[in-house]
Amino acid sequence: MATACAAALTLSALFTGAVAAQPAAAATPVGYQNVRINEVTSSGNDTVELYNTGPSAVSLSGWKTSDDSFSPQAFTPSSTTIPAGGFVTFNSPKGLGDADKLVLHTSDGTVVDRVDWATDAAKPALARCGGDGTGAWVVTTAATTFGAANAPGCPSSAPASSRIRINEVTSNGSDTVELYNGGTSAVALGSWKYVDGDTAHTPVSLASSSPSATTVPAGGYVTFNSTLGLGDNDSLFLLDASGSSVDSVTWATDGAKPSAERCADGTGWFRTATTATPGGPNSCSGSGGGGGGGQTGQLLGGGGSLTSGCTPEAPSGTGSAPAGTLAWPGGLDVTIADTVCAFTTSTGPEGRDLSGLAFDPGNPSVLWAVKNKNWLYKLVRSNGRWVPDSSWSASGKQIRFAGGTGQPDSEGLTVGGDGHLYVTSERDNTSNTAPKDTIMEFDPSATGATLTPLRQWDMTAQFPQLDTGSKDDANLGFEGVAYVPDSWLTANGWVDPRTGSAYAPARYPLHGSGLFFAGLEWDGTLHVYGLNSDGTYTTFGTVSTGKASVMDVLFDAGTQRIVATCDNTCGETHTLLKVGAGGAIVPDATYTNPAVMPTDNLEGFALAPVSTCVNGGREAVWSDDGSYGFGSGTTSFGHALYSGTFPC
Repeated sequence: MATACAAALTLSALFTGAVAAQPAAAATPVGYQNVRINEVTSSGNDTVELYNTGPSAVSLSGWKTSDDSFSPQAFTPSSTTIPAGGFVTFNSPKGLGDADKLVLHTSDGTVVDRVDWATDAAKPALARCGGDGTGAWVVTTAATTFGAANAPGCPSSAPASSRIRINEVTSNGSDTVELYNGGTSAVALGSWKYVDGDTAHTPVSLASSSPSATTVPAGGYVTFNSTLGLGDNDSLFLLDASGSSVDSVTWATDGAKPSAERCADGTGWFRTATTATPGGPNSCSGSGGGGGGGQTGQLLGGGGSLTSGCTPEAPSGTGSAPAGTLAWPGGLDVTIADTVCAFTTSTGPEGRDLSGLAFDPGNPSVLWAVKNKNWLYKLVRSNGRWVPDSSWSASGKQIRFAGGTGQPDSEGLTVGGDGHLYVTSERDNTSNTAPKDTIMEFDPSATGATLTPLRQWDMTAQFPQLDTGSKDDANLGFEGVAYVPDSWLTANGWVDPRTGSAYAPARYPLHGSGLFFAGLEWDGTLHVYGLNSDGTYTTFGTVSTGKASVMDVLFDAGTQRIVATCDNTCGETHTLLKVGAGGAIVPDATYTNPAVMPTDNLEGFALAPVSTCVNGGREAVWSDDGSYGFGSGTTSFGHALYSGTFPC
């Protein structure tokens, strides 16, 4: 079954589950549930695109499609096999109308997926936005992309109704369905309908099944009993007032007995539950699917003895999460992901202070990390842990300011469009009472044990409030930085604060292919810069995150959002920001960490690219600046890295 990917957080991903209208025969191909209708147009050649969200190829031999007026007919796909993470296109064997639907069947008649649309909603095309195979269905605002990943030109804001999810369903006795609202505002269900996997059935009004279920409160639940009768191999599709697809779920024999439930609520994969919990949080105690190992989750791994001189540091500055913060949307289990006291250096023998993290978009098997006391690490996976890449440097590489001097108090890093590493520093550790808010550019392919910047941009003069002679004030500067591509800014209608009109990258010929958003710990603002090739920089103003501090910043292509992370200062939270209707970058939603994690100075956060997705999830990694974990005597003490899962 499909899982909620990135858009469950921001663009409210739709989960379309594979469906069986009749008991699946032996001819049903392995992995058919992972094939998704991904894009469709009712103009011209009535083109349809399929996407395989699963880990292995699926044969399309003998598959058929139908709409609201013709019986299943064979089609000719561009390939008879759809590879894992791949696309296949075909032209519908019969014309698709302005207001229509498309149903995908295997050769034995099993319903695989279905999409319904209202008048003109498939013109120029209807496409999944926020994640191929999993995102929300929207009318495309960019050119069609048949045969390739859907364009990032998603609407700047999705309707609140697209946050509604089928959260639990039972085919046992009363055939109860539970809906969950993962958004921040109530949603009226009005004329919404539902239908099962029997293509002979017409959609039924939800109100007729439960007259009292008229509104789903923010973060709340609504239940109703299906009047269609749900069977062993069946499905349920949810349609909004216009008749357009919102969400769906499928299950095999006994998969919805006692129930099939999402783990976690509203975002996780469906799994067979051991206890049905309609009207409340899911028990998440069953089997199958993904998304965590129980409602409280588990912290896995750890252990080992502290090395000589390794002294973890207890967290400080704990505060509250912002109002309206939502629960972590990914898996509930977390794994300790490094060896104990792994980051001791000559300038940091206590083995702590690992801060910024960034996956390499050009090589997702590489995780870059930066240590406050001027060290860079190239990390790779080994035996389930992130360890230094010995072919690059087994003990990290020391970095300097321009000219080869000083010790950057390096806090954050990002990978630019050129593949170079851009590192922020807030002080020179050799003179730590004075701020030195800089962004330094390093070539990761450079040889030698010490790296010096190719270019360096010094913004210290912009922050006089940090230059008080106090090392504490000087330590509240640039904590994180994210490279944000121009293509995202222009596609989403960002208004250039310098001109008051649509951002035009060509107006700034020396800045490269994107802008850099540096997070200021002092007040939680993001400062936007064009880093020019001549060593100058262009300031594009500030962005409010709505939080007191920012410890790391990233741009996530999966959710199509900028993510501002704060540690225990703000309740261990991640705020996703979008381009709002007025063209400004504004907060969209805030999520906390998995509940099993310690409340520490978790200053680094990174999300793996969507190309790494397996079963609807991808890796999330955190760094503990103090390597403290849950304290002395616990298995987490002395560890800096944690690994979990996040929707695609």
